[in-house]
Amino acid sequence: MNHSGVTFSITEVFSTSPEVLFDAWLDSESHSSMTGSKSQVSNREGEDFSAWDGYIKGKNLELQRPFRILQAWRTADFVDSEPDSILEITFSMVEDRTKVTIQHSELPEHGTQYQQGWVEAYFNPMKNYFPDK
Repeated sequence: MNHSGVTFSITEVFSTSPEVLFDAWLDSESHSSMTGSKSQVSNREGEDFSAWDGYIKGKNLELQRPFRILQAWRTADFVDSEPDSILEITFSMVEDRTKVTIQHSELPEHGTQYQQGWVEAYFNPMKNYFPDK
């Protein structure tokens, strides 16, 4: 069975290190502060997480600090028959800043909405959390 689905990639640069960003993404208090919404996340492979007051749920598949996070990911908009999508977040240094790349794949057809969602619910509030120096 082919799980191709919808795929997109977006990037943004933040004034902090990959280590700080990676750790903030996988720490409940920091993730909540960074996005402005309640999160329960984990920095351990195989553990479940939720974000945006439970709207987003998933599981950590692979964690390679401070470079890569791979997660199974879904929202409350997924129907039960739709499999989890795959979320890969990579962190790389660009001069003294960190480039974050979100590669979101295997999304259902309605998954195109999440491209703008990542910008509005993550990148925009993260710009305030990690202001330009």
